[in-house]
Amino acid sequence: MEIILRKTIDTLGREGEVVNVKPGYARNFLIPQNLATVVNKVSLARLQKEQAAIAKRLAEEKKNAEALAAKLENLTVVLARKTGTEGRLFGSVTNGDIAEQLGKLGITVDRKAIILKEPIKSIGESKVVVKVGYQMTSEITVQVTPEMVAEEA
Repeated sequence: MEIILRKTIDTLGREGEVVNVKPGYARNFLIPQNLATVVNKVSLARLQKEQAAIAKRLAEEKKNAEALAAKLENLTVVLARKTGTEGRLFGSVTNGDIAEQLGKLGITVDRKAIILKEPIKSIGESKVVVKVGYQMTSEITVQVTPEMVAEEA
C-alpha cells in the first residue's frame, strides 16, 4: 500500500516521501496516528503544494541536528555512583541518568535518543551513541566515578 509520510519516521523515510508499506501497518498504525495519508489524487496535489514548506522544515531540522551534534562532539559526561569494593556499581547508569546529566549541562536530549546496548554497571569510561535527529548520530563519553566505597560487613 502506498502512503505519503506526514512526519519523518526513522525506519520508513522523511516527511513528504511516498513509501510502500504493508496494508495492515498503514491502516492500523500510521493513518490513525496521523503519521501518513493514503496516496490519491487529492493527497498528491496537496503534497505538491506543501513541498516548499516541507523542504524548509527538513532544512531547519538538519540545521538543529548539526548544531546539537557539534555540542555533543568530544563531550564527556561524568557521573558519580556508589560502588562496592571491586568497582561494581550498586545500581546501574541508564540512558535516563545520562539525559538528566546532559540537562544539567544545558543540553536537552530525550532519553530515548540515547542508545545504550545495556546499562553501565561498572566504573570507567564508556562510549555512548546519541541520536541527534535528521538520521544523524553523535558519540559522547560517559565516565562513571566512585562516589563512596561501601564497607563490607
